Amino acid sequence: QVQLVESGGGLVQSGGSLRLSCAASGSIFGINAMAWYRQAPGKQRELVAHITSGTNTNYADSVKGRFTIARDNAKNTVFLQMNSLKPEDTAVYSCYAYIQDYTKTWSHYWGQGTQVTVSS
Repeated sequence: QVQLVESGGGLVQSGGSLRLSCAASGSIFGINAMAWYRQAPGKQRELVAHITSGTNTNYADSVKGRFTIARDNAKNTVFLQMNSLKPEDTAVYSCYAYIQDYTKTWSHYWGQGTQVTVSS
């Protein structure tokens, strides 16, 4: 079984920073893409940042220049460094990974989500 566990959410003032982490564990043979998504109350889930196995990245326009996604392949972990946070960044942030398990089956996995609240 494969699990994704996020950490690092919380309450921060506008202009502040937070760093989210997401560690994958279990019967992992390999990990392809990893990403962070967010969902604010009353809104659809949106892609925040994406990183390939080759560390190519892309970002939502709303976070470019403020957020940075990175991964540590040795630890099966993806990070999201969030700087210059704004109240509109308030949402539940979830990590995603495309993982091949020991049976060589590729599947999509999601973390449970972590709340990020930015006060004005």
